[in-house]
Amino acid sequence: MTTNIPLEDPNAEISKSQRVYNFLRRRIRELKAPPGTPLRKNEIALECGVSRAPVSEAIARLAAEGLVDVFPQNGSFVSPIRPQDIRESLFIRQALEVEAVKRVTRDADPKLLKRLEANINAQADALDEEVLDLARYDDLDEALHAEIIAAIDSPRVQHLLETARVLLDRPRFLALPEHHRPEASYNEHRRLVEAIGTGDAELAGAAMRLHLTRVSDAIESKLAQIEETNDTRD
Repeated sequence: MTTNIPLEDPNAEISKSQRVYNFLRRRIRELKAPPGTPLRKNEIALECGVSRAPVSEAIARLAAEGLVDVFPQNGSFVSPIRPQDIRESLFIRQALEVEAVKRVTRDADPKLLKRLEANINAQADALDEEVLDLARYDDLDEALHAEIIAAIDSPRVQHLLETARVLLDRPRFLALPEHHRPEASYNEHRRLVEAIGTGDAELAGAAMRLHLTRVSDAIESKLAQIEETNDTRD
C-alpha cells in the first residue's frame, strides 16, 4: 500500500480512486495510452498499488467523461478521438471562458493577477529549456485557464467547463508541437494576462476569444488528419 490511511476510513477509497483517475487521465492525455488501448484492471491496480475497486471507479468516471469505452464482457478501452465531440467541446469552452474572463477582469483581484503573472513566468522558463517538456508546458497552460475559471466562484460553470475540457486534452496535446504552437500560445497567454491587468473586460474577452480561436484552428488541423485516417480505414 502507498498510504497510511486505514482501510476502514471512508475517504480512503475516494483518495485512491482519484489517484488512479489522475494517473490514467494523464496517460490518455499524453497518448501513452492511445485510442483502443485496453485498460486491464489487475495491471493498473498493481501499478498504482491499489485494489481493483478504485480502478473500477476511476474507469467509470473516465467513461462518463467520454475518454473510455466500456463493453460488458469485453472490457474497457481508451476511446477514439471523436471529431464531433471535440468540436462541441470547443464551442462550449469558448462560450464559457470568454464570459468568465470578462467577469474576472471586472472584479480586478490583484492576488489573482499575481498568480497569473507567476504562471506566465513559469511558461517562459519552460520555453527557455533546451528541450521543451510538452507535458509540463501543457500543465501550466491548463493551470492558467483553471485559475481564471476558479476566480468566478461558480461550481456549476467549473463542472461544465471541465466536462468540455477533458475531451480536448488529447487533441490539444497533439497540436501543441505543431508550427511553433508553444511559443504562439505563450504570447497569447501573455497578452491575455496583460489585458486582464488593464481592467478592460472587453479587451480581456477579445484576447481570450483570439487565443481560443487559434487553439481551435490548431486542433482542427489535427481533426482533419484523424478524419482522413478514419476514411482510409473505412
